[in-house]
Amino acid sequence: MTAAPVRVVIADDQALIRTGFAMILAADGIEVAAEAADGAQAIEAVRRTAPEVVLMDIRMPGIDGLEATRRILGDAASTPRVIILTTFDLDRYVYAALSAGASGFLLKDVSPEHLVAAIRLVRSGDALLAPTITRRLVERFARNTEGRAPHRDLAALTPRELEVLQQLARGFSNAELAVRFRLSEATVKTHVARILAKLRLRDRAQAVVVAYETGLVTPGSDVQEVEP
Repeated sequence: MTAAPVRVVIADDQALIRTGFAMILAADGIEVAAEAADGAQAIEAVRRTAPEVVLMDIRMPGIDGLEATRRILGDAASTPRVIILTTFDLDRYVYAALSAGASGFLLKDVSPEHLVAAIRLVRSGDALLAPTITRRLVERFARNTEGRAPHRDLAALTPRELEVLQQLARGFSNAELAVRFRLSEATVKTHVARILAKLRLRDRAQAVVVAYETGLVTPGSDVQEVEP
């Protein structure tokens, strides 16, 4: 049986970008369910077409991508993954979008291969986290949360889960975590799934935000080697 194609909504106020992305996705068998030129159109398109992934430009007229992301992910009937599109790799709005539940972000000059891979990645339930850029982004904008009381649910995590969350927040993939902890990737995936369930988070992107906001990982801290 052939797997159903991924359904995507593209929201960007630049028609050329929408057209370019749509052509790239169509060439790879990804269905563009709708296009939107602003946040209001994006919200309507998601409600009408029920896509699995939304490519969301952050800066659009009227309702911007950040507010549109909040509304889409705040709708109990809506379950798409949102990938934020931005021109800059350190955009303060992206951090807010991750906090609102976006699954990651892409620069608009992304290569066709990376665009397609990113959509398939988030569709599978993972988060799109470019380790170096994401770490810089979260560290920069998490600074104003220093001193905040720890998230009460962190107490529900086991010592190993806390260690996994700490390293996950520093940008390590499941494969890298498996090497660092000397575990199988399947075991790492189990740890990550339990962390997300216990903290009631959508995906790894929100886990990164929580790790910084609670002080589990502090901005500017060095990556710590994990003891076997």
